[in-house]
Amino acid sequence: MKLLSLVVPCYNEEETIDIFFSKVLEYAPRIDAELEFCFVDDGSEDRTLEVLRALADKDPRVHYLSFSRNFGKEAALLAGLEMSTGDFIVTMDVDLQDPPSLLPEMWGYLTTGDEPYDCVATRRTSRAGEPVLRSFFARRFYKLINRISDTEILDGARDYRMMSRAVVDAIINDREYNRFSKGIFSWVGFRTKWISYENVERSAGKTSWSFWQLFKYAMEGILAYSTAPLYFSSAIGIVICFLALIALIVIVVRAILFGDPVNGWPSMMSVMTFLGGIILFCLGIIGLYLSKIYLETKKRQIYIVRERR
Repeated sequence: MKLLSLVVPCYNEEETIDIFFSKVLEYAPRIDAELEFCFVDDGSEDRTLEVLRALADKDPRVHYLSFSRNFGKEAALLAGLEMSTGDFIVTMDVDLQDPPSLLPEMWGYLTTGDEPYDCVATRRTSRAGEPVLRSFFARRFYKLINRISDTEILDGARDYRMMSRAVVDAIINDREYNRFSKGIFSWVGFRTKWISYENVERSAGKTSWSFWQLFKYAMEGILAYSTAPLYFSSAIGIVICFLALIALIVIVVRAILFGDPVNGWPSMMSVMTFLGGIILFCLGIIGLYLSKIYLETKKRQIYIVRERR
């Protein structure tokens, strides 16, 4: 019988783990495979690790890793994929916003038919229950990144997906330090089936993602899968130089024909301040890319395991 590994990152999820485990087991009989649970405790500050220990004592199908500190969801996903041993692997959130009810359908697309899919991915068709501001910026992010990147990421795409071992091996072999899973999933390719579903509220607890964290995550995606900001800053520089040249010609001609009765220091200071702001903006973009290169060249560990079982 085939083995299906469930990779589940956890950060301060003591209230949701048991609910998640019970819910998945409700749909297990409809999946013709043995299950392996691969939980990753991302340096939680609550009782998440204690709950995982108790669950592992109770059920031999449960395995877990616990990080030495909070390394982030991307590191947890990678650790879970590396930990998994299944023929097929599914990545999903523990808060049940990734509905376990879809698991049998996803399994069917991967294992039946003359030419099964390599991957079954999911996307949300609505953002009901989310803050309006967060939903607005999320939609703008997907539109922006698909305009400036060659790697397509569908609006509402989730990390909830079931994959064959070949797909997972390709993802694991991508050893970049600055990881953006939605981009990596798309970049590796393979034959993918998309399933849509309505947004689901958390089963318990509160999300650990703040607006600022989501903004930084979006920036990671843009910097990882597009060089458009560099082209944009270069284009701004060319336009400013062209405008400055025209302004210089106008000033020289005016001085020759009419003299220069006005000192002009306020306008000069305004122009210098504007140009200084543009320069700093462009340097900031370049600096972000350089920081990513710096982190990649240091070859730091993506995560450190404190406890495993």
